[in-house]
Amino acid sequence: MAALAGAGARVGINYLKHYGRQAISGMADNDVLQEKNASEVFRTFSELKGGPLKLAQMLSIDQSLLPPAYAKQFARAQYSAPPLSYPLVVRTFRREFGKDPREIFESFETSAAHAASIGQVHRATRAGRSFAVKVQYPGVAESLRSDLAVVKPIALRILGLREHDVAAYFKEVEARLLEETDYEKELRNATQLSAACSQLQNIRFPEYHPEFSTRRVITMDWMDGEPFDTFADGPAPQELRNRIGQALWDFYAHQIHNLGIFHADPHPGNFLISRDALCVLDFGCTKSIDEEFHAKQFAFLDPALETDSARLGAAMETMAMLLPTDTPAQRAQLMNLCKKSLELLALPFRRGSFDFGDPTFMKAIYELGEENRKDNPLRGIRGQRGSADTIYLNRTFFGLYSLLARLRSQIKTPLPEGLVFAQS
Repeated sequence: MAALAGAGARVGINYLKHYGRQAISGMADNDVLQEKNASEVFRTFSELKGGPLKLAQMLSIDQSLLPPAYAKQFARAQYSAPPLSYPLVVRTFRREFGKDPREIFESFETSAAHAASIGQVHRATRAGRSFAVKVQYPGVAESLRSDLAVVKPIALRILGLREHDVAAYFKEVEARLLEETDYEKELRNATQLSAACSQLQNIRFPEYHPEFSTRRVITMDWMDGEPFDTFADGPAPQELRNRIGQALWDFYAHQIHNLGIFHADPHPGNFLISRDALCVLDFGCTKSIDEEFHAKQFAFLDPALETDSARLGAAMETMAMLLPTDTPAQRAQLMNLCKKSLELLALPFRRGSFDFGDPTFMKAIYELGEENRKDNPLRGIRGQRGSADTIYLNRTFFGLYSLLARLRSQIKTPLPEGLVFAQS
């Protein structure tokens, strides 16, 4: 809290200097001010690691979500943060293995190759093989709990929400974030999902090594490749963009619709482009859904819901998006919002193939979100809406759409198997 308050004070000083220069000279550069403030905020988040840095990472999924200066700074959370000092890495190894890193590996680079919100990655070698060794920051699990405890009342006050209405959602977020600190669980998820997705075309996974992994250290093969955002923003030919985009879509479709457990953290830092294939690097955040929830959730892909108010209302009641206590006006408002959202968000499924290179699609999503954010009557509707299971599913699809838009991919987007709704 002291660190965040200090950052706020330094941002305030930047504003004072900015307006002082403007008063004296009649000129001031707003872009410079934004860059200084964004740098200050990101530096503080980076030093705090854990929850604040994870927040920056989540916000940076799409560059259009934040002002340019903040998007540029927060994007660094996907790949880099101030690294943990090597003596603390050694201490973690001694606690986890009873040995120093170089007693286990023939070589172990003291400088982190990548540092992010929960841990950092070091490159190591043994018996002619290269490894990526992810070491968790000390105390990060405890800090995540306290981060949420600090953020929760602030979020409730800013958003005008009641704790009772969002308690289940905070519980879900806390559960997923704490799971990311359990590297033994990540190892199991990574092994399970990479094996279950191994038949998919144009996708690769590193091999994981349980003998060099613990609850706070996880070891996998080192994967060489081009960072996702560098590839997406570079001169890659359209055919390769389509191939990578199709692999990404198929990866998520197979997990969500066939496996019932999926990689729930689709940000650029979790992927590489290696040998013209998509490489998935991190399974720290996963989410399981059961068949009943899946059936209820994806029933909303039925285009008839947009013209049949009775069927739409019934589907929303099934998902607790409409409550018995809603007034007729509230019910109509929520149904109208759901209809507008479906008309837009279900488009890729309805068409069977989709051009994510069309900038109007993501622009329309952001405009709809901004419209809802400013809708004061909508914010006044009380009660817990929907299932907490939707949080990470929605986040995953938003991240997936954002990554595909960044790739400008043109891909096939069929309906999930078993759904027989007519496609428009």
